[in-house]
Amino acid sequence: MKNKGHIYHDRILEADEGLAVVAFYSRHYTHSTREAWRRRIEAGQVLINGRPATPEGTLTRGDRLLYHRLPWEEPDAPADFETLFEDGEVLVLAKPSGLPVLPGGFFLENTLLYLARQRYGAACSPIHRLGRGTSGAILFTRSARAARLLTMAMKERRIRKVYLALASGTAMPDAFTVDAPIGPVPYRRPETVHAYDPDGRPSVSHVRVIRRMPAEKVSLLEVTIPTGRPHQIRIHLSYAGFPLAGDQLYELGGIPRSGHMDDEWAATPGDCGYLLHSWKIRFPHPESGEDLEVVCPPPRALDPG
Repeated sequence: MKNKGHIYHDRILEADEGLAVVAFYSRHYTHSTREAWRRRIEAGQVLINGRPATPEGTLTRGDRLLYHRLPWEEPDAPADFETLFEDGEVLVLAKPSGLPVLPGGFFLENTLLYLARQRYGAACSPIHRLGRGTSGAILFTRSARAARLLTMAMKERRIRKVYLALASGTAMPDAFTVDAPIGPVPYRRPETVHAYDPDGRPSVSHVRVIRRMPAEKVSLLEVTIPTGRPHQIRIHLSYAGFPLAGDQLYELGGIPRSGHMDDEWAATPGDCGYLLHSWKIRFPHPESGEDLEVVCPPPRALDPG
């Protein structure tokens, strides 16, 4: 599917004052070479303060840049999603595996954010994130007030998220907690990924075994996360020695798989292939203040029985 293109806005801060336009883009948007940025600027895709920019034009603090990315073919992604709960303040949607939540990389319109806004209007936005390969319940707000209150509830850990995960191995304890810190670490593509980092942000996952399947050498787990770091469950289960079955990115220790650092085709955070499902979410409703729990039925392979 070819999208409609996108317009990116930047405002020049003191640190970039004096740079040439082409130098600004090649410094901050390293996914493209300097020559690629030069061609885009010369083609009229970049405006500075509303006028066509030149590659060597000098930037001044306060200048406003606008880059018009031309329409491009997006990767396929499932576009069907269900609404689990809806009122005037919040939505709880059932995201399919394979659909990104937010724009990024090659995805713009094949995202849950774009599709939800097409259905419910431009005011709706997610309070938390799910990885592209993760399915299940995700909480959206429909007003600035709801967003403010639920963002505060998230910071105060008053939103409870429970997941189902298919993990490698069967030798884990019946219940255990992982509290390994998480932060960005160097990688090949993209330049950093979130992983176990001794200097990262505090992160906690509570794990309970639902069912062990020795013949398949996997276990069905319930994972509750008071914190919500990027890829937290994938990282924590790998750190504990039980990575998600089919996870191409993380290996034992909660770090990116070795051998990928210089591999042009390295696994990326958006890769699918694992089974992880946002099963239950409980949150204080921004209007009534009462706790509301919404359950998203899991795929058959994650059915807790």
